[in-house]
Amino acid sequence: MQLYTQKYTSDSSVHHTPMAVISGYPVRPGMFDVNGATPLQYGVNFTIHTHGGTSCELLLFHRGQEEPYAVLPFPEAYKIGDVYSMLVLGLDIEDLEYAYRIDGPYCPEKGLLFNKSNILLDPYARAVAGQRIWGYKQENAYHARVVKDVFDWGDMPQSHKEMSDLIIYELHVRGFTQHPSSGVQHRGTFAGLMEKIPYLKELGINAVELMPIFEFDETVNTREVNGQKLLEYWGYNTVGFFAPNTSYTASREYNQEGTELKTLIKSLHDNGIEVILDVVFNHTAEGNEKGPSFCFKGLDNNIYYMLTPDGNYYNFSGCGNTLNCNHPIVQQMILECLRYWTVSYRVDGFRFDLASILGRNVDGSPMNNPPLLKSLAYDPILSNVKLIAEAWDAGGMYQVGSFPASKRWAEWNGRYRDALRGFLKGECWRAWDAAQSICGSGDLYGGFYDNHSNNYAGYNSCVNFLTCHDGFTLYDLYSYNEKHNEANGWNNMDGSNDNLSWNCGAEGETSDPQVLSLRYRMIRNACAVLMCSRGTPMFLAGDEFGNTQFGNNNGYCQDNEISWLDWNLIQKNYHLLEFFRYMIHFRLRHPIIRKKLPTAVCGMAPMQTHGSDARELDIPYDAKTFSVSFAGYDREKGHDDLVYISINTYWEDVLITLPALPHGGVWYLCVNTSGDGLGRCFYPQGQEVRVDGSFILRARSVAVFTVMDC
Repeated sequence: MQLYTQKYTSDSSVHHTPMAVISGYPVRPGMFDVNGATPLQYGVNFTIHTHGGTSCELLLFHRGQEEPYAVLPFPEAYKIGDVYSMLVLGLDIEDLEYAYRIDGPYCPEKGLLFNKSNILLDPYARAVAGQRIWGYKQENAYHARVVKDVFDWGDMPQSHKEMSDLIIYELHVRGFTQHPSSGVQHRGTFAGLMEKIPYLKELGINAVELMPIFEFDETVNTREVNGQKLLEYWGYNTVGFFAPNTSYTASREYNQEGTELKTLIKSLHDNGIEVILDVVFNHTAEGNEKGPSFCFKGLDNNIYYMLTPDGNYYNFSGCGNTLNCNHPIVQQMILECLRYWTVSYRVDGFRFDLASILGRNVDGSPMNNPPLLKSLAYDPILSNVKLIAEAWDAGGMYQVGSFPASKRWAEWNGRYRDALRGFLKGECWRAWDAAQSICGSGDLYGGFYDNHSNNYAGYNSCVNFLTCHDGFTLYDLYSYNEKHNEANGWNNMDGSNDNLSWNCGAEGETSDPQVLSLRYRMIRNACAVLMCSRGTPMFLAGDEFGNTQFGNNNGYCQDNEISWLDWNLIQKNYHLLEFFRYMIHFRLRHPIIRKKLPTAVCGMAPMQTHGSDARELDIPYDAKTFSVSFAGYDREKGHDDLVYISINTYWEDVLITLPALPHGGVWYLCVNTSGDGLGRCFYPQGQEVRVDGSFILRARSVAVFTVMDC
């Protein structure tokens, strides 16, 4: 290191005055409290921290090159505490990639894996080089790029939609438009998704949940099965938590990575659609003892990962390692990451994969009041951001209804999925659970619900779903009794065996008109119930037009027609798409489904369960038919908002009676999933059919009623 005695430029301030020259570059101590690489007017600030490391080197690479053109060791004067920080002046960031080397003790049995020969990715990197081409194997070490944020959000305010008002549409960015039938110019990209915004707006959803879009390496564990190349398609193997997946962009974005994604998010916001990111803080792509060491393992393996007493990895994620989320250093990284995506990308919410791991202690044991979850719940920047937990993990912890939520978190309601899947296919012993789930699962989220106490607190806490990326599509749920994952190459041993599915009389594709008629009716049943349930509904992209994965319930590795949405099915199943649109807009027109309103003028209870006779308020555990009523006064419209949904899972017709209404009020039929014999399964606003007191609910069908102006 040489001392530097002259100013770098005549107009530079003291804060940009070089203090020394290292490997030919003028440098000075950097901004120790700003992690990552930050471009400044005169150079780049590099900051990284390691607790166990004894020295650190900054490596500078020309774009795309394997060998560094400069190695800059951090002097001791450039270290405060565990933090190394250096401002390097005169760098051309357009021809720059960077990484680190850290030296320290190597003692695997103590969890120490320092190795000065390992090239390490900056954990705070805003972009990861070499990942641009989808499916291309990165042979070299991961490098980072310096990113300039030049995106102008204008005066766009933060969205303030309530959780209960959302209708969430889960999608995979690549799979959504990669199929040639998508008709977009930029298939499989953020830009391609943006081309589909008019479709999303017409469908009526107001939130998209994007499967992982942080930088991941889809080529990890690449295999070939029956001539088909299999990749880590879903993206649940994060490489960089602060970097967007560059292979999801339609064009190169050197040093401005994230611009296309930001444009997408702004366009969605402009159309009233919020953006929720599926985030994976339970494990990383470094894997177990046999996995590579390219980031956290080389920084502080024994801090970032949960380790057994002999230095191996706890595997509560099912993916080889488990992030040590409640260590203060890891907490800080996660909090900074979520703040970054909230501020720099204006993200509206986060769904946390295997979120129960976030509540485990350093030894893997569950914590009563996990500090990470509490920090996220009360962070001021995240105060309006939706936090959604997948409240279980692969280590056996199942916390649906008991996730440590700090009155802030919502949950994927696994009980809703199981109860309604089972009941709708005829498992009558699930009737009570199904009824409670439709009523918002008050017994799980805020107390036991019954007709006498009217205790239904907690419906803002649950995300109701019947399908998601993990499992059967809605079409396959009623087309297959068994999973068909042979294409995954694991002898059909992977994926869940307990799907609560029903093939309606034939396994897989069939031309039998009776089987097909029943399948479509079951899909309509599922849609109608989901959209008429208290809580936040979520469904999988493509369910609205009968997309199929051909019985594969674990398409994590299938980057092909198994996982891509086939938009040709819209023409074949347009009647399904119309039904979904109707039910989505029906839900949006009736706030009483979504939330408690002032007491209805007609005197009906705010929410009740009913038997075949509306006067019967208790649901037997083995009921084959029941109804749920929602009632309240809609001040905005100036009249009562009443909705009555009836479900018959029996194979025979059932006569039901509807609640008596005062002052000559009349019920009108809005939805009849069995159809009226003329091909109509719903009645547009103003065309509803009057019903006088009773109704024949056809076998395996759902009916929805409302009152015009009570």
